[in-house]
Amino acid sequence: MLADFRRVNKKFADWPAWLALLLIILATIWLRWHLLGVALERDEGEYAYGGQLLLQGIPPYTLLYNMKLPGIYVLYALMIKLLGASPWGIHAGLLVVNIINSILIFLIGRRQTGALAGVAAAGVFAVLSMGQPVQGVFANAEHFVIMAALSGVLLLLMALDRQSLWGMVAAGFMLGCAFIIKQHGLFFILWGAGYGLGRCLLARRPGDRPWAWALSFSLGVFLPYIITCLWLYEAGVFSKFWFWTIEYASRYSDMVSWADAWRFLSGRLGDIVSTSPLLWLSSGAGFIILVWRYRGSELFWFLSSFTVFSAMAVAMGGYFRPHYFIFILPAAALLAGLPFLLLSDIMAGRGNKIIQYGLPVGLLIMFLWASLYNQRHFLWESTPEAAVRETYWPNPFVESLVIGNYLKTHANKNDRLMVFGSEPQLYFYSGLKSASGYIYMYPLMEEQNFALTMQRELIKEVELVKPRYLIMVNIAYSWLRRRTSKPLIFNWLPGYLKKYKRVGMVEIYQNQSRYSWLPAVVWPPASPYWIEIMRRKSGQ
Repeated sequence: MLADFRRVNKKFADWPAWLALLLIILATIWLRWHLLGVALERDEGEYAYGGQLLLQGIPPYTLLYNMKLPGIYVLYALMIKLLGASPWGIHAGLLVVNIINSILIFLIGRRQTGALAGVAAAGVFAVLSMGQPVQGVFANAEHFVIMAALSGVLLLLMALDRQSLWGMVAAGFMLGCAFIIKQHGLFFILWGAGYGLGRCLLARRPGDRPWAWALSFSLGVFLPYIITCLWLYEAGVFSKFWFWTIEYASRYSDMVSWADAWRFLSGRLGDIVSTSPLLWLSSGAGFIILVWRYRGSELFWFLSSFTVFSAMAVAMGGYFRPHYFIFILPAAALLAGLPFLLLSDIMAGRGNKIIQYGLPVGLLIMFLWASLYNQRHFLWESTPEAAVRETYWPNPFVESLVIGNYLKTHANKNDRLMVFGSEPQLYFYSGLKSASGYIYMYPLMEEQNFALTMQRELIKEVELVKPRYLIMVNIAYSWLRRRTSKPLIFNWLPGYLKKYKRVGMVEIYQNQSRYSWLPAVVWPPASPYWIEIMRRKSGQ
């Protein structure tokens, strides 16, 4: 049946499909271009700071503690090196990654179901992945994970068809890289292992060597992690790396209850689906078509299993943050291509090629346009500053640009900075190194066994380094303090702050913030959301 579908779409497999893909790429560039200058949010700030440190020869887990694996810092370092240390350069890098992902989805869809479905999948992915509900214009790690994962998927399909052991190594390596970028990539590894071995065992073609293929795939999967461990061991930070990515990360994943996970999921799904209802309707219809027409076929097992494991990547930890849903978009896009393919198949019997291909393509364009029109304010009318405020207010991401520029102007190159809050983008913008590896306050506030030890370690590091500048962030989202949070750091801070004087104040309002600097610093602030910039007193 799958072969019949491919034959039906053979006429669409040459230049029209590639032309359609080119138009999708050009439209993606046009739609994303004016938002490339959006200010970095805090995850981007962490990755950018990590990349900045790498370019200075400072390994992860030295001046930056986090449970994420270091692949994303390497990618950010590459983007900063090639495109510049600015929000525009980082988001230009995201644009390139997004285009690569669209091309990979087209190639996978074309290979599995035909070029028409591949074009539809690429278009659906391009639109869904830039949506505000998934925070798609911000360079979160999920975009980079699926770039590595989709590369691994395509290489795996090619290796299975060609019976290539080296192809299996390459596929495993790319899926292993997805894991090194972010732990959620583990589910794409599990999918690749299950699907690849299952196909090898079930196909039983002459020359098949299932266990040799499994060993080759495993070699590729473990290679990125082994290289990472050797690198960090050589850099002298392996113990920190192990603590943050294994010991602490395992505690972090157990902090969300089932009730909270369901609340997070139900709260996100409505926003995501309502923005592009026709595209999600197409994806749902595609799943029905998959079960109805392809049950038991290779395509059925490929797409259904890929969808399930992509959903598991979204659900990891139970947090269901908006950008986690980027993991499901490739599977949703590939499913969304099936209804257009079925329509083309139905029209094939009428003998009119224009109707056969023109009707599904026209319907696809209408669906894509409807989704874009629903987001016209965010995608077309908003300025970069407005887009950030509408997505993240009252988080101080726009304000961080101004504060960073102030520090870059007034601080010396070797001055150190400590941000009491979770705003790592301030280290990146200012170019100053952190006084402590705790660039987030979140772990210190959590109800977990390491929290008090972490607070003591932060205090020790700050008192040892004596940073020239301190920044106090009075925004709940920057701390996420709980009633059960350990109070040590809050008992220590008032006394320590006596060694500093206030040199700047930022009062954050929904439409425009108010900045004041020495000698006319406003105090007390009128807004409940504010940031205080402080400089160490002479002799302290």
